[in-house]
Amino acid sequence: MKKQIIFISSLLLVITLISGITSCKKNSDTAAFNVTSITAGDIDLNGSVSPTNVPPNPTIIAIFNAAVTPASVNNAITLIRLYDNVSIPLTITVTGSIVTIVPTSGLGTGSLYSLNFSSAVSSTDGQALPVVKRSFTTSGPFVPDGMVAYYTFENTAADALNHYNPIPGGVIDMTYATSFTPAAGMAGKFNGTSTLIEIGKGDSLMLTSDFTIYFWVKADTTKHGQFVMGLAGWYGFQFEMGDNYSWCKLAAQYSLSTTTSASQDLFFNGTETTASWKGYTFCKDLTASGGVQYFLAGKWANVACIFNSSTKVATMYINSQMMKQQDYNLYDPPITTANGLRYNGYPGNKQFVFGFIQDKNDPTIADDWAKYDNPANKHFKGLLDNVRIFHKALSEQEIQMMYNSEKP
Repeated sequence: MKKQIIFISSLLLVITLISGITSCKKNSDTAAFNVTSITAGDIDLNGSVSPTNVPPNPTIIAIFNAAVTPASVNNAITLIRLYDNVSIPLTITVTGSIVTIVPTSGLGTGSLYSLNFSSAVSSTDGQALPVVKRSFTTSGPFVPDGMVAYYTFENTAADALNHYNPIPGGVIDMTYATSFTPAAGMAGKFNGTSTLIEIGKGDSLMLTSDFTIYFWVKADTTKHGQFVMGLAGWYGFQFEMGDNYSWCKLAAQYSLSTTTSASQDLFFNGTETTASWKGYTFCKDLTASGGVQYFLAGKWANVACIFNSSTKVATMYINSQMMKQQDYNLYDPPITTANGLRYNGYPGNKQFVFGFIQDKNDPTIADDWAKYDNPANKHFKGLLDNVRIFHKALSEQEIQMMYNSEKP
């Protein structure tokens, strides 16, 4: 009897040891939870080299070697824009071992991003993911997100985003010429007497709190005084160069805290100081470097004008250098309550135009100097390219990065 008990005990010990060995073998055979591939279309994001040709509206597919717990991806997968460390909002879906990651809006072009998977991501059998970080750059020259209209003038006056296109018959005497760099391709050529592009829905370009307009322009010096573009003049917005290129301005209509609006010029002549007006916070002195003429007369210049509604600050850049900044909080009322832009022009066609101050058929400004039919008026003569309009206030860093990615 004693021998039988000893035998049974020994058998149980052997079974226990075998079970333990088998269990250890099973655990060691289970592959560690990890990502097997990350792609954006046919572009590999999981390789040793960070790709530079990812489209700005990617659908990213991450495939794992095991099924993923759907709830574990919440806040555990991030896409960070590296130049300003902004986290991009994402829509993330999980189907078994496949995770689909889609930015909720376009990423902008020419920007470096970091795609991050934290250890909070887990498999359905409870394994945690090792931290995974991959980087990629979107294709093209640097352009931030938030652009609502883009005119490339590549032998067409159409909006590349297909939001704000010319009206039927609204492209008049338009030709095209070589732009400021080979990469920029073609530019719009305006003859100074009749060339005009009329863009429909111009008033909705001003349905925004924050605003940026960015463009390249080369003014022909045989024409003195230029309306480069306009939407009912200052009842919408206009960009104008002075008679001898000694000044330029963006005149715009601003929405106030009430239901009214007021016009205000973002004016720059290169000679004023911050003491010239109590709201001027920066004025670049160009008296020793040739004045505004040095930048705008007969040569390509890059211009950006910005309004930031949260700060009530308007800023102008030329060739990425800040030229003028004014704080409407420091002005006299009513502009102190400006909270965005507002169209206040003629309620007819409301067309935004290139080449003049307002549309030709329904002009808001009735004065003779603002009539399209007079070729002696300030029709724009010169070249225009890469006009970009944003419903956001671009930062100084973004302006400089965009300029540096395009400049000759």
